[in-house]
Amino acid sequence: MRIAVSVLFLLAQMTASVALAQTAAEREACQADYEKFCKGVQPGGGRIIKCLNDHLSDLAPQCQKVVKENTPQ
Repeated sequence: MRIAVSVLFLLAQMTASVALAQTAAEREACQADYEKFCKGVQPGGGRIIKCLNDHLSDLAPQCQKVVKENTPQ
């Protein structure tokens, strides 16, 4: 039982690390555009991604990709 719990814990940690890396890459792709267009927007509730989506045609190509991938359909 302890081994199973340990394995599950390690898998969860590995998954979280991948998710954090992806989030950091996405954040880096949009940092300049966020500061230019959405700096005053309060984080949470999807407000930042909505703001960036409102300025989609003005964003850098790599940020446009991130916004399109993270905008709810």
